[in-house]
Amino acid sequence: MKCNDLFASGKALCLGVFLCTGLVAGAQGNLQIRHLANEQNIVVLDSVKKFLHLPVQDDAPEGKVNVVINNKGQFAQSMNVRLARERIDSYVPLDLSAYVDQNVSIDIAGMPSSSLCWKELKMSDSFDMTNKEMFRPVYHHTPVYGWMNDPNGMFYKDGVYHLYFQYNPYGSVWGNMHWGHSTSTDLMHWNFEGCAIVPDAWGAIFSGSCVVDHNNTAGFGKGAVVAFYTSAKATPWGDVQSQSMAYSLDNGKTFTKYEGNPILTSSEKDFRDPKVFWYAPGKHWVMMLAVGQHMEIYSSVNLKEWKKESEFGAMQGAHGGVWECPDLVEIPVEGTREKKWVLICNLNPGGPFGGSAAQYFVGSFDGKKFVNESPTQTKWMDWGKDNYATVTWNNAPDGRCIALGWMSNWQYANNVPTRQYRSANTLARDLTLYREGQELYLKSTPSSEVKKARGKKVSIPSFKVSEKHEMVNLFEEKQGAYEVEIVIQNAGASKIAFCLLNDKGEKVSMYYDLNRKQFVMDRSESGKVDFSKDFPAVTVAPVNVDKELTLRLFVDRSSIEAFGEDGKFVMTNLVFPSQPYVKMCFEADKNGYAVKSLNVYKLQ
Repeated sequence: MKCNDLFASGKALCLGVFLCTGLVAGAQGNLQIRHLANEQNIVVLDSVKKFLHLPVQDDAPEGKVNVVINNKGQFAQSMNVRLARERIDSYVPLDLSAYVDQNVSIDIAGMPSSSLCWKELKMSDSFDMTNKEMFRPVYHHTPVYGWMNDPNGMFYKDGVYHLYFQYNPYGSVWGNMHWGHSTSTDLMHWNFEGCAIVPDAWGAIFSGSCVVDHNNTAGFGKGAVVAFYTSAKATPWGDVQSQSMAYSLDNGKTFTKYEGNPILTSSEKDFRDPKVFWYAPGKHWVMMLAVGQHMEIYSSVNLKEWKKESEFGAMQGAHGGVWECPDLVEIPVEGTREKKWVLICNLNPGGPFGGSAAQYFVGSFDGKKFVNESPTQTKWMDWGKDNYATVTWNNAPDGRCIALGWMSNWQYANNVPTRQYRSANTLARDLTLYREGQELYLKSTPSSEVKKARGKKVSIPSFKVSEKHEMVNLFEEKQGAYEVEIVIQNAGASKIAFCLLNDKGEKVSMYYDLNRKQFVMDRSESGKVDFSKDFPAVTVAPVNVDKELTLRLFVDRSSIEAFGEDGKFVMTNLVFPSQPYVKMCFEADKNGYAVKSLNVYKLQ
């Protein structure tokens, strides 16, 4: 992940993360701290520099940080920050560049006067964003700093893929939801663009989508990018969710919020994650909304006024948790001229191996109502623990349906062993449908851009496995970021087993159980696993058994994605080894098997 010199250019609207290296202890001379009763505090800035560095402790209670300009009653900025009480995990630079010539005070509530943070506040005109995380992926998208969850608002325009995401720029655990923004021209290398949409009077900015309004149906301008998101407001009487929109006339760099927000309201508690798309046969827009444990479908001709058309979900699919992040896309059936509609439904909890997961339904859609053609079946997009909030790009080139997920699980997302950032996205995946018997299933294939990112190749000569075969140096480059492409020819084994491991004996075990027709991945000995009781896990995917098996493994420091049989099954799991996996070991029973080909690629 490449970070532009965002803050030096004066474009930053958010907080950054700054690790504690090199900071001087003690409050600086250009600020005064006044402690009041009931954990109320005032920090008076005698002179204003670009940033006030706030020390953060991830597991501390939240304090309320408010920026006060010229003693006015309305706060210029307000955010929740887990300020350090006993220890410092990172620093958060509060961007004050817009107030350099003004009288600035910081109102901080909910922090005892004995807290460590008071000794560590510092004003600065710069901060170092160099990556300090050993687990940060090389070729997967991550936020440069801070917390990330659901991908949002993804669209393609003028050769650029835009990815927005649920983002906390004020720390590395969930909170303060903004839309962060990154861009790419190849789905593999990303530039951080800062915060695109920030909280307002209607609440925090939850998940949603973007469309390119080619025909100016909304009146904002031809080709305007229109964003739809959930405004989530916490009140003393309970949380409130409504739908809002904003528009961009500079290809998604900046947004103007619609003056008529919110555009859609409800008395339902869970009412969120609008996915909007153009339905050409009906010449109208469609909005999918997640409401409790069902979906609601709305229509509009101008993106501003919406009519409810139908509901979907009762007695269909998995209902172990709240339905979230819907998507509805038309996808071709391989080997035919047929297309079918696929409704993607993320839920939490209720996944096949605990926590969050993504399911889907295949059927028909007439612009108003979706009909599932297999109402008694539950179909999963990914058979690992760490693929959630999967949605697709609007306006993708060449008619492609390109999907992206959040690579984590709500069971432990806030606790994974990183500090500067938390969470990555999956690889981009092209979606198609294939028929097996009378059923249609979703195929997820690594997008073609992945192969274009291949660098150095190492080809291992074919070999037979009768008992055990070990490769000591899988790949000479030790950064732990590579692709393994395997073709296996079975000679009668009932179990085809292999593992990735490092010099410390930490390993991820995988095997095909040919009798049970399963692919299995076990990460219980993969490295650091003790941060959550739910993290050590064995995940299982159903597979079609054949004499020849193909598998692509994408290893990227802290994750493994397995794509079998050209994407007929996918399994995504996080791992946190203390050293990169540099070895591979194969085992067999009975008559064994042959590894017909094994290629290892550096991805760059």
